[in-house]
Amino acid sequence: MALRLIEVYLPREHRERLYDLVGPDAEERTIGIWEEWSSDDQALVRLLVDVEETEQLLDTLHQAFGNIDEFRVLLLSVEATLPRPESPEDDDAEDSPGDDVESDTDEEGRKISRISREELYTQLSDQVRPSRTFLVLVVLSTVVAAVGLLYGNVAVIIGAMVIAPLLGPNVALSLATTLGDLDLARRAARVNAIGIGTALALSVVAGVVLQVTPEVSQEIAIRTLVRPGDVVLALASGGAGALSFTLGLATAVVGVMVAVALLPPLVALGMLVGAGLWGAAFGALKLLLVNIICVNLAGVMTFLVQGVRPATWWEAKKARRATRRAIIVWALLLAVLIVIIALAPQG
Repeated sequence: MALRLIEVYLPREHRERLYDLVGPDAEERTIGIWEEWSSDDQALVRLLVDVEETEQLLDTLHQAFGNIDEFRVLLLSVEATLPRPESPEDDDAEDSPGDDVESDTDEEGRKISRISREELYTQLSDQVRPSRTFLVLVVLSTVVAAVGLLYGNVAVIIGAMVIAPLLGPNVALSLATTLGDLDLARRAARVNAIGIGTALALSVVAGVVLQVTPEVSQEIAIRTLVRPGDVVLALASGGAGALSFTLGLATAVVGVMVAVALLPPLVALGMLVGAGLWGAAFGALKLLLVNIICVNLAGVMTFLVQGVRPATWWEAKKARRATRRAIIVWALLLAVLIVIIALAPQG
């Protein structure tokens, strides 16, 4: 069971209101509650909860105390606790068959089995900063991928995908679309553009310097074709990337899947453009665009299925419009590309 510790800081006079909000069903929503007082009449209340309870509690606290200057909530990950909390199976066993046992669900009645919206947003917001480390990883992964493609070495190509930092910005763009967050969308699009532009520029230089032809390397040749399996791979990569963040799982291995869909065709495109092989480069471009669209489309759909939405109804309304438009645009672009692929000769 994944646990979170919610630390609530607020003025002492709001203590009773806080317990009115979390107190009546505290036994069901929290594993433990502790309280401290500071010298300046500030209250610190700690709530130990299951990760699935965090979003509802955070929304409740923010709606009640968000306009108070001294109010602050900290969300901390808990590695372990003693005594061990009872498992859900133990709780179910104690309920009689006739008991009406309620579970925490979202506003549409679906069980929330993911990390909170705030935790998800914070993780992905950190992924859309064009830091020096991000640029270095893009450069290194591009160089390694170019060498692997040129020599047809699959192991080297996999190594490039391990270090490619492409997962976070693409999943962040999907989250921004789902939440209708224009600021996060701009930052995610900017970092994506920087990463793709840097990798493409380096690949073009590699194509000019090196003797690159599809006939030399089978790994380059297969990146000039778009097959049905490539669409399935990109959709699975986008879904797995979004799911790994919502469940709080390790993203290193899942990031390889997104890099599989994006990095090799991107580097192949640049190398073929640098070599002046425009026909083969157009094939690599089609594969790259299909993968970008599918990764983001699958990411948005995964967040929707997971019940990720803004806290307030007016933000949710705006987010639904933005999500519908994004899905329509991604789907139309994918349909147009599929038509182009079907009409244009490959190989």
